[in-house]
Amino acid sequence: MSLDRFMARIFDDDEGTRIGSGWLSGTSSVFLGVLGLGGVACFWFPEVLTTPDIRTRLPIPAIRVLIDIVIGLAFLLGLLSTLLRRRKVLGATGMALALAGSLFGAGHVPVDGSVTTARVYLGLDWFLLNILLLCVLFVPIERIWPLRTQSVFRPGWTTDTIYFFASHLLVQVSTLMTLLPARVLFSWAVNPAVQAAVQFQPVALQFVECVFVADLSEYAVHRVFHRTKWLWPFHAVHHSSTSMDWLAGSRLHVVDVVLTRGLTFVPLFLLGFDTGPLYAYLTFVSLHAVFIHANVSWRFPRVVEELIVTPRFHHWHHAAERAAVDKNFAVHLPWLDRLFGTYYCPPGRWPAEYGIENSRVPEGYLAQLTWPVTGRDRM
Repeated sequence: MSLDRFMARIFDDDEGTRIGSGWLSGTSSVFLGVLGLGGVACFWFPEVLTTPDIRTRLPIPAIRVLIDIVIGLAFLLGLLSTLLRRRKVLGATGMALALAGSLFGAGHVPVDGSVTTARVYLGLDWFLLNILLLCVLFVPIERIWPLRTQSVFRPGWTTDTIYFFASHLLVQVSTLMTLLPARVLFSWAVNPAVQAAVQFQPVALQFVECVFVADLSEYAVHRVFHRTKWLWPFHAVHHSSTSMDWLAGSRLHVVDVVLTRGLTFVPLFLLGFDTGPLYAYLTFVSLHAVFIHANVSWRFPRVVEELIVTPRFHHWHHAAERAAVDKNFAVHLPWLDRLFGTYYCPPGRWPAEYGIENSRVPEGYLAQLTWPVTGRDRM
């Protein structure tokens, strides 16, 4: 039984998801309950569950208040769901998570000021902050301006959630693997004079250059993944999703992530951009990469679509139509595809279907993790 079906068996019923049915309050209660309990765990075990760079920069008093609010809302929404819904599983689960968070101290867990960091740590705080921010941003806009009418819990959502969880939880490993190729293989090519000249430029110009240099590299790596037989199965995992939304972009095989991010970082490392514009670029790419997968029907003026990748452009990259296969490799700058002859974005149209024709990519995170290596029946 797939995880999607398992979750459906626990929580689904025939009452529907309309406003006033208790479904929205129930699912929100479970979501907030998980976030609240996770936040409490971060206070109990900061040395192994939190990221040092993030921990030292967070306004801890505000985070404590936020955890209390999240736990309180989880309980109230769970109570509302139990009043509105005949089947009480959603509401009861959310209330139980909220009560557990409260019993373990909520936002009042004392933390020793001299917290040390374990040699190996997880990024649970990074995961919780990201999932909260992205849900607050993208779930409402996908509900208000949907391209397709589909549930938040569409087929494959549990698999994509695990990808999201793993990529953020293992932040120490992913950061190390991203920096490794540049620092180990290309440190000999660093030129201090070039880096000083780059850093002397205005911050805004450095940011634009970061976007251009990184996307040019990513275009090349992305195209190689599509055109190289032994690499394609790793990237095919990303294309195996038949639904597009903000969470679909998380479905990335670890080999795809390491090679793409590692090689994309090489020119940024060699040019030595200043910390400010580099962090601005990382923030931009984190939000933009999610946005271009979103299930939104927004249309932009032609000049915007020519300058920067929009959801419609990237949706065509995921389209199942043969004319769209191996097109639109740019992540930020669509004119790179025009320059290299791989642009495909029919005016005013969206893809009818997503995924891979006759796909043999299996369902489930663990099956997809091993399939590119052990799968005999490759595409």
